Amino acid sequence: MGNPLKQLSAAALLLTTGLIGGCGDDVGKVSLGLFTTKDVVIDARKDPKVPGVTCHISRVEADLSLADPSDMSISCRQTGPILPSQIEAIDKGKSGEVVFSSSLSVLFKTLKVRRIYDADSQSLLYLSYSTKETSGSHKHSLSTVPLYGTDAWQAPGVIQGKVSEKSSGSPAKAPATEPTTTAN
Repeated sequence: MGNPLKQLSAAALLLTTGLIGGCGDDVGKVSLGLFTTKDVVIDARKDPKVPGVTCHISRVEADLSLADPSDMSISCRQTGPILPSQIEAIDKGKSGEVVFSSSLSVLFKTLKVRRIYDADSQSLLYLSYSTKETSGSHKHSLSTVPLYGTDAWQAPGVIQGKVSEKSSGSPAKAPATEPTTTAN
């Protein structure tokens, strides 16, 4: 076997390169001060199944620190067309699906962004959270993208081309009832 220190250094270099490469497109970086090595980094990520949505994620990056930053913020917006076929292709379960994931530190902390579909409001919910697999430390942030105004939005009550009576535009008729009288 080779020198364990060299192997560890090589592994750390590969891990660091992988971490930097997996962070998305950096669109901004703001120093937190002259006497700190911490920066706020802003990444832009397109949803792989709904490319008309871009999420901007801000997080603290501490290059020379073993600190374990968990705080982040997310803001997602429609930046292109959202099509019905794209919405049909996503996971519509209550827990949705992970659309982005990247490692935040060598201490097993991961940043994940999960897309959840809210059928009632016809909105895409993007939940960002960090998890330290060993201790369960969780922080989170939420952003929503309404489908209203996109090709994917459906008028309430429209189910596969059928219009329900509630949304047909005509007032609902109350059922006919016999007049009631009360005896004194």
